[in-house]
Amino acid sequence: MVEMSAQESTEPGRREPAPGELGLVQAFVNTVDLESGLEEFGDPDSLRRWLVAHDLIEPSSAVSDADLRLVIQVREALRALAMANHRGESNAAPVKALNQVADSARVVVRFQKGGRARLEPQLPGVDGVIGRILGIVYTATVEGTWQRLKACRRESCRWLYYDRSKNRSSSWCAMSVCGNREKAKAYRRRHSS
Repeated sequence: MVEMSAQESTEPGRREPAPGELGLVQAFVNTVDLESGLEEFGDPDSLRRWLVAHDLIEPSSAVSDADLRLVIQVREALRALAMANHRGESNAAPVKALNQVADSARVVVRFQKGGRARLEPQLPGVDGVIGRILGIVYTATVEGTWQRLKACRRESCRWLYYDRSKNRSSSWCAMSVCGNREKAKAYRRRHSS
């Protein structure tokens, strides 16, 4: 992730976060800064605090070590799918992991006022949170917004950002940092012979 001043957006390059509920998925995946190693889900209690702060579970809800492992597995599978949004195809491992989690998430279709439908979890706690996140991803896929949520192509970054470019060709969370570093690296590689 890119370092920023307090006046800047929380997103690298002053990008706007993903629209609507997809912003929750973006925030969820960006709970670890791969470059610095800063992990917001360091233990079950820190995971519980994050989920409470985002109104995903009740403050009295218990979160176990198994919940923590599952959440991190889902987070990283979603990061891999967002990385695939650059090229349109994903690795089989994250797809398989998310399909297994979706099987046990017990998500059902619920209709809202005005006739709009959405997927909602039927389980409480962390299982329900995962169901809600997968439901948001499904809805974003149908609406066409999921394909714009991408992971930075810089291997040491992989920060999720929302690509608002007209041709959907953005590759880095911030051109000013990750883009420049990757271009400089490619330049050095080409001229090192």
